[in-house]
Amino acid sequence: MAPAPGTALAALATLPVKGRAPKTGYDRDLFGQAWADVDRNGCDTRNDVLRRDLVDVVLDARTGGCVVLTGLLADPYTGETVPFTRGVETSAEVQVDHVVALSDAWQKGAQQWDAATREAFANDPLNLLAVDGPTNAAKGDGDAATWLPPQRSVRCSYVARQVAVKAAYGAWVTSAERDAVARVLGDCPDEPLPTAEGVGTPPRGAGLDVAGVAEREPATIEPGPEPEPEPAPEEATADQAGTDPRFDTCGEALDAGYGEYVRGVDPEYDWYRDGDGDGVVCEG
Repeated sequence: MAPAPGTALAALATLPVKGRAPKTGYDRDLFGQAWADVDRNGCDTRNDVLRRDLVDVVLDARTGGCVVLTGLLADPYTGETVPFTRGVETSAEVQVDHVVALSDAWQKGAQQWDAATREAFANDPLNLLAVDGPTNAAKGDGDAATWLPPQRSVRCSYVARQVAVKAAYGAWVTSAERDAVARVLGDCPDEPLPTAEGVGTPPRGAGLDVAGVAEREPATIEPGPEPEPEPAPEEATADQAGTDPRFDTCGEALDAGYGEYVRGVDPEYDWYRDGDGDGVVCEG
């Protein structure tokens, strides 16, 4: 029997099946600035996803309701509740996963995409989930043939999302990946194909429930006095002159498990450009 229209199984049947292309030439920066504000709502993509996926969110009032300071994640991959607190030592406990990893996409079609398409892919809400940090690190760039969420009850929706993303961008699957997805969907043949409209992201300032604004507003950080100007840094040595001696880009540092770097705390901060001026670079 043919799969029902609108299901992930039906969409899986339309994906091209090819071998994995070499990873040669892959660089995170080829997918644009990390967490760019592609929807022009004034907030970077990472904070958009945190506001969407976390509950009990407290926002930084100094950012106009954009930056998430704290919240709770019901982790879809493990089923555990993970607290989030923004900070150099704590932010990585909750990470934003590319459901279809960027390097996996690179090996299955993205090498032929233009820069705008790659940036859209890297920031597409359909392809992004806030998840437990260590579990995301364990996934790496695996596809469905090599990695599935430990929580079995979400595997159907997880692979359906991968199928939706690959169908939207014209990426292909390997035969092993197709078979792995088909096995999962065999237990849920009516699993619908998710859409970008269905997952969405909240508008700027969302994250405080309307009924809870009065009691939660004091928890947000109110604008404080302007910080004292920082003294000029000492002259950099040759191997610290604006570049990281270990990595060429923030993307490479993040892939290796480094970052975030905070101004005045981490000497690595001076190796990178703080594009949004928030005092943090290489934000995961």
